[in-house]
Amino acid sequence: MYWTVSDGDRHLVQVLAAEAGLALNNARMHAAARQRRRWIEGAASVTTALPAGPEARSTATHALTVVAEQGRELAEAATGAVLLPHAEGGMEVVAISTVLSEDVRTEAFRGWIPPASPVLHQLHAGLAIFSDDFAADPRSVSPLSRHYGPTMLLPLRSNGRVLGALALCRMSGDRRFSHTERTPGTQFAAQAAVALVLVDRHRDRERLAVFEDRDRIARDLHDLVIQRLFATGMLLETARRKALFPEVREGLGEAIDELDATIQETRTAIIALQQGPSETPPGLRTRVLRAAGAALGGRPSVQFVGPVDARVDERTGRELLAALDQALTEGARSLPPRVSVVVDTTAPLPDGRPGVRLTVRYPEGSHPPVTWEHPLGGHSAPESDG
Repeated sequence: MYWTVSDGDRHLVQVLAAEAGLALNNARMHAAARQRRRWIEGAASVTTALPAGPEARSTATHALTVVAEQGRELAEAATGAVLLPHAEGGMEVVAISTVLSEDVRTEAFRGWIPPASPVLHQLHAGLAIFSDDFAADPRSVSPLSRHYGPTMLLPLRSNGRVLGALALCRMSGDRRFSHTERTPGTQFAAQAAVALVLVDRHRDRERLAVFEDRDRIARDLHDLVIQRLFATGMLLETARRKALFPEVREGLGEAIDELDATIQETRTAIIALQQGPSETPPGLRTRVLRAAGAALGGRPSVQFVGPVDARVDERTGRELLAALDQALTEGARSLPPRVSVVVDTTAPLPDGRPGVRLTVRYPEGSHPPVTWEHPLGGHSAPESDG
């Protein structure tokens, strides 16, 4: 049996085909619009979530993990990772979100992109990298690439500066990243970079507030507490001179000595409050305080004379700490923790050269004092007494 196709039938088929094509096109446009909206909403959520809320005081690692997780979910990828500059000039993974095994996660944190990598040159130039099969891509030098197929490496840029990169990787054989995914992915990375800058600024403001508070406490200790202790010591000194009984004068003298030691310890606490950020290496003052407290299990009287941190170099400081540790460890075996430690950078050595002198004094009659000396600006063998 044969059907005769009339002109009307042809016209109807053409109309139906046009309608079907229009419907498909509308569906694709709707899907693309929905996808763009997801990326935009995801970027906005990163911006609003990182600097505020209960996680506002978290470390930068948390912020980077949020970016990796959001990027992976939006890209429907197997892995999202944030890479930051490595100490040797390349880039390393500092945050990762992946559906793969824990072994892959561990391997990611151990690996890094060397400075000579062509991938790194493009990232530093602010160029995004797209690959349909990262495992076979000659630009890839990372051993992790063997796990992945379609991949986007997006620079994290802010104010023309590349802060790092965001890697979004799908498994081998998965669909490749389309143009409608690449463009919003690049925009998401730019927005994430801005959010990370905001987090760093928020953290810097919090640090500044902490240091300002510490400075205020140090000023109050110096202007109020020390002055009152000093005034009390003067009153006790006057009373000691007027005392008629020797035992009263002796007791008042001991109280004055205790007040002098308390004033010196308060000044030491003020110096500790005025130390720099925790990220900077501690100065010799701080290390002496820590060593003295750790060796005796208490808080000995520690006095610093002269600009200790400025005048004593690193090697001499290590030798001084070793001498202090030996003196305190030996003395602490049979002595109470009331020990006096003095670090003096103004006392000249016996030969007239400028030097640093460490003196450790124990309770009277319990143990002879220990003295350690070393010239400033040189590395000759130190002298030691006691």
